[in-house]
Amino acid sequence: MLIGNILGIEDLFKNGYKAVFVGSGAGLPQFLNIPGENLMGVYSANEFLVRVNMMKAYLFPDYITPVKIGKKVAVVGAGNVAMDAARVSLRLGAEKVTIVYRRSRTEMPARAEEIIRAEEEGIEFKLLTAPLKIIGNEASWVKQMECLKMELGEPDASGRRRPVPVKGSEFLLDVDTVIIAIGQSPNPLLSKATPTLKIEKWGGVITDPNTAETSIPGVFAGGDIVTGAATVISAMGAGKKAAKSIHKLLNRDSV
Repeated sequence: MLIGNILGIEDLFKNGYKAVFVGSGAGLPQFLNIPGENLMGVYSANEFLVRVNMMKAYLFPDYITPVKIGKKVAVVGAGNVAMDAARVSLRLGAEKVTIVYRRSRTEMPARAEEIIRAEEEGIEFKLLTAPLKIIGNEASWVKQMECLKMELGEPDASGRRRPVPVKGSEFLLDVDTVIIAIGQSPNPLLSKATPTLKIEKWGGVITDPNTAETSIPGVFAGGDIVTGAATVISAMGAGKKAAKSIHKLLNRDSV
């Protein structure tokens, strides 16, 4: 049942639930918002990896969830998910896979091991490079990506040096598949349906760091919906913290 659409949090309480835990994660893919992202051959990393790993696209036609991988693949982003998407693309038959990242290697958010393994497998890195638009052919399939060279300026809010465009440095990159791996954010469905649920500007649910309780009494949250994209281990820890608080709440109410 889709909470936030078919039922809201208030409906759950009306139906007799004494506590609610929100663990809806941060699975909404972010995009570049550049021309051409709607062309065929453009995937979010979420869709791409779910199709391959969970829906067994690599066994098509035995499993009817195909993924079309061209000979030249560009993966935009440089986190762990980007490295996963790039290496999976090679395993699916791509001849050339390029990581396109607007900062330098120093600022790459992926673990060092992930970067090294990608290099060992032959992944190419186009650093200090930002996509401007994705170009399609007559049939609306990706054929090129227009990019712009960057240089690093002063640090931004993330603490990393801000990429600054280099004037007149535009160039074309021949690609037939583009995978966008620049991060995920919380799905706004639940928060929009629950106006009393306090959230951060970026969409994460605000909780008490000691109890995991939200701005709504009896509603707790944990994992990526609170922290943003993080690890399974940290999400499990948040679940345990919330479980203790919920246990305490239910026992108090039963007295």
